[in-house]
Amino acid sequence: MTTEVRVPTLGESVTEATVATWFKKPGDTVSVDEMLCELETDKVTVEVPSPVAGKLADIVAQEGETVGVDALLANIAEAGEAGPETPEERPSEKAEKAAEAPKSGGKSVDVMVPTLGESVSEATVSTWFKKVGDSVAQDEMLCELETDKVSVEVPSPAAGVLSEIVAPEGTTVDASAKLAVIGDSAGAAASSEEAPAKEETASKGGKDVEDAPSAKKAMAEAGISRDQVSGSGRDGRVMKEDVAKAVAAAASAPAPAATAPAPRAPVSADDASREERVKMTRLRQTIARRLKDAQNAAAILTTYNEVDMTETMALRKEYKELFEKKHGVKLGFMSFFTKACCHALKEVPEVNAEIDGTDIVYKNFVHMGIAAGTPQGLVVPVIRDADQMSFAEIEKAIGEKGKRARDGKLSMAEMQGGTFTISNGGVYGSLMSSPILNPPQSGILGMHKIQDRPMVVNGEIKIRPMMYLALSYDHRIVDGKGAVTFLVRVKEALEDPRRLLMDL
Repeated sequence: MTTEVRVPTLGESVTEATVATWFKKPGDTVSVDEMLCELETDKVTVEVPSPVAGKLADIVAQEGETVGVDALLANIAEAGEAGPETPEERPSEKAEKAAEAPKSGGKSVDVMVPTLGESVSEATVSTWFKKVGDSVAQDEMLCELETDKVSVEVPSPAAGVLSEIVAPEGTTVDASAKLAVIGDSAGAAASSEEAPAKEETASKGGKDVEDAPSAKKAMAEAGISRDQVSGSGRDGRVMKEDVAKAVAAAASAPAPAATAPAPRAPVSADDASREERVKMTRLRQTIARRLKDAQNAAAILTTYNEVDMTETMALRKEYKELFEKKHGVKLGFMSFFTKACCHALKEVPEVNAEIDGTDIVYKNFVHMGIAAGTPQGLVVPVIRDADQMSFAEIEKAIGEKGKRARDGKLSMAEMQGGTFTISNGGVYGSLMSSPILNPPQSGILGMHKIQDRPMVVNGEIKIRPMMYLALSYDHRIVDGKGAVTFLVRVKEALEDPRRLLMDL
């Protein structure tokens, strides 16, 4: 007798979900209420427990599949029926399967592309950390995928042997593609039979030896191919120092003119030898495309103002130690700017709106995007409902998301749904710039460097810490009056932070 595992009620107005992760595999023993899998909806993550004790007979809905409410996810064989699959009998069963299908090495599990996120339909396989024949543990990292927004790590769904790589490095795969096949331990024998051939291939410069990730990065940065580097690691594995030696050797030898890429304009042989050509990452390609699309689609205009930061700096200096002691986070300027923008967006809601066809969609909430520069490129994590948050909550959210952005750990959901963006070029020393819109948003505020300048205050020249502000906006729905009013309200709030407390 088997028991069906079905999609639970997902909540009001939620009709479907995506199978995000299976924590069990067919054949695993499960107890009542033990976690089987996790579903992801557009609002929440739902955990699915086992309704009975027994053994997971089969998985009907694989990871990445979209399922409706009450859809069948899996079947549980109750404990009494689990006998035929006892550990003592499994070796013979696996041996039979291995004899019938020696290529699969027995029972196998497909490694599929994980859920990539809303609006992301494909990814590129950037790095395999394992090679065919390697033993892997469950949840051990197999490879890394690169989408146009984030890098996605792919863990092994089961313990066993990597029997096949379906999508090698550089392959572009869709959201439902198969990446590899994991065979069980019985498949190790079959893999070992193929080992001599693979070793021979590796000795000829094949791709079966996994080079160090740091070496791959160094080769990409140096613009040299794998066959130009001699590996000193185990089985000819290329290490980072091997790349450095190859680059040094190439620099000391004259570069043949024939190996230089065809120039777009006349280039001397000496100049060609000093050029470097590196393929754009998918993230950088997407940044370039989206920025150009923003220029083509929106009527972007920028208005400027300046703000005297004296009062904000004084308030921050007065309370920063007490603030950090109580809340465990430093009081920065970003929370003041976030609060000031949320305040101004209430008065000028069109800056917080977007165009959808011939409609204008006004947002009665503020999901604040905070642009952050990372080694991989510019990303914009989103702080949801920032207008409902305190200074401490905003600072904690900015700190946490900023760290995740730098570590490349941001999820797709964390970078979607923003209604307005703040970009702080001042941290890099920018004194003035015109930020570009983050579609489909209609406004973005550019912050800049705080610099002491002589200002006339009450008829006297005073030295004041001044900052230029820039608001870029979509002139299709935001008029000049609205844009200027928004920027003036931000200026007023920062020059007299008490206005924020009294909602003035």
